[in-house]
Parts: sequence; structure tokens; C-alpha cells
Amino acid sequence: MDIIKTLTTEFSLKEWQVENTVKLLDEGNTVPFIARYRKEATGSLDDQLLRNLTDRLSYLRNLDETREKIKSSIEEQGALTEELSALIDAAQTLTELDDLYRPYKKKRKTRASVAKEKGLSPLAEMIYAQAIDSKEPIVMAEDFINAELGVLTAEDALAGAMDIIAEQISDDADVRRRMRIVCMAHGLITVSAANEDLGVYEMYGDYSEALSKIPSHRILAINRGEREEKLKVSVDFDRDKAMFIIAKNHIKEGSPSTDTVRLAAEDAYTRLIFPSIEREMRNELTNRASTAAIKVFSQNLKQLLMQPPVKGNTTIGLDPGYRTGCKVAVIDATGKVLDTGVIYPAPPHSKIEEAKKIIKNLVLKYDVKNFAIGNGTASHETEVFAADVIKELPAGVTYMVVSEAGASVYSASKLAAEEFPEYDVSLRSAVSIARRLQDPLAELVKIDPKAIGVGQYQHDMPQAQLSNTLDGVVEACVNQVGVDLNTASGELLSHVSGIGSALAKNIVAYREENGSFKSRAELKKVSKLGPKAFEQCAGFLRITDGKNPLDSTAVHPESYSAAEALLVKCGYTKKDITAKGISGILDRVAEIDTAALAEELGIGIPTLKDIASELEKPCRDPRDELPPPLLRTDIMSMDDLKSGMELTGTVRNVIDFGAFVDIGVHQDGLVHISQITDRFIKHPSEVLKVGDIVKVWVISVDTAKKRISLTMKGGNTVG
Repeated sequence: MDIIKTLTTEFSLKEWQVENTVKLLDEGNTVPFIARYRKEATGSLDDQLLRNLTDRLSYLRNLDETREKIKSSIEEQGALTEELSALIDAAQTLTELDDLYRPYKKKRKTRASVAKEKGLSPLAEMIYAQAIDSKEPIVMAEDFINAELGVLTAEDALAGAMDIIAEQISDDADVRRRMRIVCMAHGLITVSAANEDLGVYEMYGDYSEALSKIPSHRILAINRGEREEKLKVSVDFDRDKAMFIIAKNHIKEGSPSTDTVRLAAEDAYTRLIFPSIEREMRNELTNRASTAAIKVFSQNLKQLLMQPPVKGNTTIGLDPGYRTGCKVAVIDATGKVLDTGVIYPAPPHSKIEEAKKIIKNLVLKYDVKNFAIGNGTASHETEVFAADVIKELPAGVTYMVVSEAGASVYSASKLAAEEFPEYDVSLRSAVSIARRLQDPLAELVKIDPKAIGVGQYQHDMPQAQLSNTLDGVVEACVNQVGVDLNTASGELLSHVSGIGSALAKNIVAYREENGSFKSRAELKKVSKLGPKAFEQCAGFLRITDGKNPLDSTAVHPESYSAAEALLVKCGYTKKDITAKGISGILDRVAEIDTAALAEELGIGIPTLKDIASELEKPCRDPRDELPPPLLRTDIMSMDDLKSGMELTGTVRNVIDFGAFVDIGVHQDGLVHISQITDRFIKHPSEVLKVGDIVKVWVISVDTAKKRISLTMKGGNTVG
């Protein structure tokens, strides 16, 4: 297989783009580095496309490696023909290769292998040939009676020969290929109750749906119900269709042996082919559903990580609780812990006035502007308390309920213990909750992405695939935003292109021993951070107030000379680079012959434009361009909700069948996919993403089941 040509066709790219990208990857360059600093080589391929291409490249290389191993194995058996070799070379998937290799693969002991040991292969060949003038199979079988080999009767010989024929039919790659296609097109997945107590799986007690149409979330739900022994699941496929496929390849009418081969074919289908096809169909559905779920999870995670930070304010983090109280942490604008404590505004203590006094004192002492409230146990009572306190405070204080998914995992981790050795687990959670509001990305990278809780059936996914995808999302977000070299945690640094956990620890150790970095070049002094790692990471690390103003931008050190020459060309110097940037430099570059200027500076046009953009807006945080988070000053309860009521909320999770929206009543409401828009959409992610601020209307409220149904179509659709 010509992998370059295959990738070129599949991704609709030019061959030079793929060649250069593959070369860059093979040289050890990371996806973020290639996407940001090698645009000329790739034709400005974006981060996501590069990741998809990388995954596909890995698959195709594995496919080729497997292809060669199979050919080598068959050749060693002396069975590799030109025709078979061509079929193996033409195989496009690992499944196709496996089908072709099946007849030559060493099998465990089977009925067919036992029959072959008894010398019944010649009989099987004669029967399978289905010659018009052949004897009856039972007559031919009499010649193979052999007591020493355990063939005592003609019936024994015939049964063994049929076992051999059945396995031969089962090993037919073409039959299996066609069977898969027809089964997926016409088969059903059938579900029944495994016991009387179905619980949440009630709808699947007697259920069937076309394999080709069943949506991902139902596949995952059915799989989970089967694992929990609530459901029985099978694939239903028309046996006549299956036998027609087999007959076309293996049955010759008019021979005395035809009926015997047909019986062997039916046995092959029932005993060997269909159980295998059923497993493959189930696996195919599960893989398809898992891939879709991981995609949604990764999209949600990206939007969550890229939520706009609430910058510049001192924040109080509140980790709610009943008996043990609500843990309080006061965090300054840089994330430093200023104060901690415990209050008891919720039952069974209900020391509301005492709690108000403590919070008011903290707000006035530290000029607090925001409360971040965890959404776990006692969150509603704490939110009511916070809203009441805000009414008694000077104007300008707001709150936001923050997802505390994974906070307990982080607070009990070794990382949290190293970061806050002086605080207990619950106070660390309060710190984390406050920091999630201030800078979601910097705080959430400390937590296993699977624990963040913006997915669907994440514990049912292939964990290696899920982790790999989510780690890629975290890496992409961290490098898109950039990292302050002198303030970033080791965990945040570990996600920077080319660094990893070991180098991140070395960077933090160097910083603690030598003080703040004065320049990017100083990174080269960090233990084990060599030229390649420096090349990969330098552009994503920022140094404010350093020796070189360019160190505060996303301009890569390899382009410093070009950037300085550009400044001179436009009438500036490095001293003109400030936090506010050099206004108008992009316009000046646009007025010049861009191609000629790029050639003069020894860089490509994309790099020239990126440098000019950075000089105009250094330290630009892409998150600042998004709508700010919805901060509140008051609260409602579910009892306040009425059908038709208009509300503004924040999308918390996007799943296959809809989206959950926080409308400020502690319980998120569901906007079903049918209520998102008037036009047809295949998935809610076509319209919504995590963090979106949306206008919704209440359809219905079920306080007993704590369910809120919402619509985004407008008040006129509410019944």
C-alpha cells in the first residue's frame, strides 16, 4: 500500500502536504508544534486534522506490518499463490486481512482438525466437489472406515467429512465479507428482559431495532444493561438470506453430494459463521458508538477547558456539605490561597447568621468579587445562603455554581498533597473549586479528563482510546492558550508540547532553585531539556517582564530575527512591544507586498502573518473572545418554575439525545434534541457546545423525579 497516496486521497490533501506532515511526525515533532510553527510545510493544516491524519497513519502502518506478517506466515506454509498475495495486498482493513488469513491460521483443536487427523480430508474433497457422476456420499464414506483411526462406520466418516467442509465454508473470506454487509444492512438487534426488575432499562424489556439505524446512546445503554445482567441481547438475521450467500459460493445443484454439502453449509452457518458474525456486528456497533461518544466527550471537554476565565478578582470557593460543614477558601487573582475556614449554613447545624458574619468579613477584608460554589452535596442550600449574603453585601458581588466533578479525586491526590500540604482534603477541594472559576484550564488539567464528567458512558469506553483522545484535547487546549513559564504548575507544564511530566518537574525544580526564568533561552539550562524539547516547547511558554519582550508572545525563538527585522521594516523596535501590543502593525504588513516581504525576512507568508498578529496582540488569550460565563446574584428553586417561563442558562453537557442546561435551580434541565431547533439535526453538537449561554423556555417540571424539560424553540412551543 502506498500510504502517502492513500492519506492524500482520504483527507483530500495535496501529496506534498501529506509527505511533509509524515516526515515531521517521524522526526519527533508534536501535533501542536506542527500546527503552529510548520504551516508552510503542511499547507496550514489545523490541529484536529493533523491528529486525525496521525491516527490514520498509525493504523495504515500497522495494517502494512500485519499484511507482511501474514504473507510471510502463509509463504512458510507453502500456500502463498499470486492470487492470494494480490488479495492480501488489496485488503483495506485488518478484518479483511484476518478473513484471508483464517484458513492458514493455526487453530485450536476443532471438529474439522480431528477429522483431518483421521484421514478424512480426501473424502471431504470428493463430496465438496459435487461431481454430477459421483457416488452417494455414504457409499464413498465406506472406503474410509478405519478402526485404528477411530472411524468405525461410514456414518462416522461422513460426519467427519462434513465437519471439514463446514470449516472450509466458514473460512471463505468472500462469504464472510458479504455476510457482514447484508447483516448490517438488514439485521436487527433484539433485546429482551433477563429478569423482572429492569429499573432504568424498562424500555428495552422487549425491543428491537435495525442494526443500521440504532443510535450510539442506545447501543451503549443496551450494552450496559447486558453487563448488569438486566438484558439479553442478540442479533436477528434472516437465515434464508445467509444461506443464499453461502449457496452462491459453495452449492452445486444436481449432484448426489449436493444435499450433504448443503447440510454442512447449514452447520457452518449455525455453528461457526453466525456466532462470529454476531460478535462482529456487536463489536462494530460498540466501536461505532464508542467512537461517537468519545468524539462528543472530547468536544465537551474542549469547550469546558476553553471556558473564559474570570480574571482579576479575588474569589471565595465554597465546597458545600451538611454534617461536616461548608469548606471555605479565599483565593487571590493569581490563585494564591489567602484564607480558609469552615461554615455551617446547611442542616443539621443551620448556623446561618454565624456563617453570614464569617463570609461578610472575608469579602470585606479581601475585596472578594465572586463566589464559586461546588455543585455536590448541599449545593442548593449553599447557593440559597450565598444569594442571601450577596443581598447584604456591596453591589458587584456575584456567584456561579461550578461543577466539582473530579475535585475529590484531585484533592485526595499526591499532586494536591504536594501543592497544599498544610490543608486537609476538603479544604483543597474548596481551593480547586475557586480556581475552576478563575481559570478552568489551569485547574482542570490536574484532573484525569475521564473524571471531569462531561461525557456519556465514559466508563464503558475503550479506556486506552478514550485516554489518548482526551489527552490530545488537553494538549491542544493548553498549547492554544499558552503557559506562563514562571507561574504554571508542573501539571500544566507537562501538557506543553515536547515537555511531559519528567521535564515539567525539572522545570519547576529549576525555578524553585534559581528563581523566575528571565528568558526562554534559560530553559536550555534545565536538566535533560535538550535542543529538540526546546524547539517543541519554547513558543508555547510565555515570560512576562523578561529580558526579551518577544518572550511574552507566541513568536518562536527561531523567528526572533525575522520578527526584529519586521519591526524595523515597520518603524518599531522591541521596546515598542507592550502588553497592549503594537496597534496597526497588521495593517502595515498588509500594505506591503507580503510575498516579497516574507522572502526578504526568510520566512513563509503564514509565519509572517502569525508574527505580525502576535506583535499586534501579544499574550492574546483565545478564551477572552468567547462569551463570559453567566454569573448570578439570586436563586430560584424548582417550585418557582412554571410552564412557559423564559430563562437564561449555561449548557453543562451535550449528549447524543440532547443537552443539559443549568438554569439556576440546582437541577439541570434537559433540552431534548427535538427541542433544540426547528431544523433537522443529527446531533445536538451541531448547534450547542458546553459553556454556551442560551435562552430556554420551561416545558414541564417533575419535582418528584427532579426532571425539568426545556425547549429552545420559543415560548410558543411550550404546552
